Amino acid sequence: MSSKQKKLVIVGGGFAGVTLAKKLERSMPSNWDIYLLCKTNFITYNPLLPEVIGASILPGHVQAPVRLILKRTRIRMVTVDNIDYEARTVYYHNDCQSSLQFDQIVLAAGVKANTSMLTGLQQHSLPLKTVGDALRIRNQVIERLEQATIHPDPQRRKQLTTFIVLGGGFSGVETAGELEDFLVSAQRFYKNVSRQDCKIVLIHSTDRLLPELSTKLSHITEKNFAKRGISVRLNERAQEIRAEKVILKSGEVIEGATIICTIGTTAHPFLNSPNLPCERGRVLTNNDMSVGGPDGVWALGDCALVPNLKTGQLCPPTAQFADRQAKVLAKNITAKLAGKPTNAFSYTPQGMLASIGHNKAVAEIYGMRFTGLIGFMLWRGVYLMKVPTLARKVRLFLEWNWAMFFPPDIAHLGYKQSDEE
Repeated sequence: MSSKQKKLVIVGGGFAGVTLAKKLERSMPSNWDIYLLCKTNFITYNPLLPEVIGASILPGHVQAPVRLILKRTRIRMVTVDNIDYEARTVYYHNDCQSSLQFDQIVLAAGVKANTSMLTGLQQHSLPLKTVGDALRIRNQVIERLEQATIHPDPQRRKQLTTFIVLGGGFSGVETAGELEDFLVSAQRFYKNVSRQDCKIVLIHSTDRLLPELSTKLSHITEKNFAKRGISVRLNERAQEIRAEKVILKSGEVIEGATIICTIGTTAHPFLNSPNLPCERGRVLTNNDMSVGGPDGVWALGDCALVPNLKTGQLCPPTAQFADRQAKVLAKNITAKLAGKPTNAFSYTPQGMLASIGHNKAVAEIYGMRFTGLIGFMLWRGVYLMKVPTLARKVRLFLEWNWAMFFPPDIAHLGYKQSDEE
């Protein structure tokens, strides 16, 4: 590497960070090296995690190795410990402690699950944030069915097959819908477990599900869930989580052997810096996604609060906005390096979609509303286009078609080594 080479470091290998790196590979001057620091060497398409729970798709279909996507970028699979903005150095570790100096840095680290927001949440619930979380939930659902089919007590069987989902946003609704589909398909293989024994309770703190969508689509979702036997508890907040039970603020106790948490996120520790303007654990940026304070610092994606000039509001933490932010920021960074003015982020979202299970979805695209099978086909089409790499698109398309004609995979995925009991 020439001594004249400069370094741009991207912290975070999620959707925002990888998309940004891919765009910068085409536009950054040759005297700049691009580094991507990430905990894993793959990108996960999180909107499809509920389908991993429901065994509709395999885990590999929602992941793509970053090294297959990026060519010029130097990738380091590490955990970032601290960032010294004055010394312009990132400190990290993997096999050993190390550091990397930078001339420009982009914070695209996303957020992590906040398992400490409620008493007992970490000990007694299953978060949904990673593929590992989805597989763990899937394994526990299958394990509960296996336990229930051999348990002699009918009341205990009902408790084992009661599943509580916290949060009625996109992740919570899609998880509840996928889980209900899985239970309907898998139940026939467990002779002592009746469909009436299996119950899903969805707890949400506001007066309707999917508050990001229109009131009409929220009510359609609620009616669909009621028809399928999914119990929706609106305007309810969990106060404490105990073993196999959720205690609401009203004092009511809801019992269920499996508690799935789709709420609550928190910032990574290295973002808690007095040099960064932060609100609610996220980095506040200027209109062009630069960060006020230290020079040469940018932020985007879920870890950032980016103003949207089009709406006058802050951008929501969704993959759609992360993708567009990455494209705009790539242009802003190259413009800044060339001494040209940057542009404010301004974007009108194309729409939002949510799968509600049973081959149905609700969607709002360019102001038009779609429900049922048409909404479901649109949902699949949109996400198929957004999944990284052609190989993943083909595999996902084939798996979706396979799942339409064959029962779900009910294998309990064990990871015990051969010398374990």
